[in-house]
Amino acid sequence: MRNLLLSAALISLSMFGLSAQAEGIEAGRQYTELNSPVPVSQPGKIEVVELFWYGCPHCYQFEPTLNPWVEKLPADVNFVRVPAMFGGIWDVHGQLFITLESMGVEKQVHDAVFEAIHKEKRKLATPEEMAEFLAAHGVDKSRFLSTFNSFAVKGQMAKAKKLAMSYQITGVPVLIVNGKYRFDISSSGGEPQTLEVANFLIQKERSSN
Repeated sequence: MRNLLLSAALISLSMFGLSAQAEGIEAGRQYTELNSPVPVSQPGKIEVVELFWYGCPHCYQFEPTLNPWVEKLPADVNFVRVPAMFGGIWDVHGQLFITLESMGVEKQVHDAVFEAIHKEKRKLATPEEMAEFLAAHGVDKSRFLSTFNSFAVKGQMAKAKKLAMSYQITGVPVLIVNGKYRFDISSSGGEPQTLEVANFLIQKERSSN
């Protein structure tokens, strides 16, 4: 009986903690509900999309907060990074990310690319400069260059641009939950709060299924 009472108390505390965390989170304040939901890439899973740019200092600063959270996401949540491309160097870096993803080495060098741009002050503005840098991290130069210029990568770039337009983004970093809800560090009130909003919306979608 004592164990049952203890379990009930723990459950009550857990539920209280969740409701306290969710208190005050609402559409129009911390997040925006999109007028037209965007289809997710893996139906049956709750999708969290981060739109980012390698050259964005706020995206770089968000990484140490975001990455541990991503690693602990449950199996029913699918996390996707999408490069935002507003022309110029944004497109160049977006093409870099999509190339790395197509080659299956994005996770291996993602952090290194951010570090190169923001700590080492490299521009990584040309395919040749990228290939030279990536070679030091075990990425084959010739394979990178051929993939970078491939039709498949150009097609993925077009798809990413279309997604950004559908999400109606104007800056980065920004998160989208299940193609329905858009929010960022500013609207959420800070980096930790951004993940609280994400958790709230993930649970909201999980409860509605």
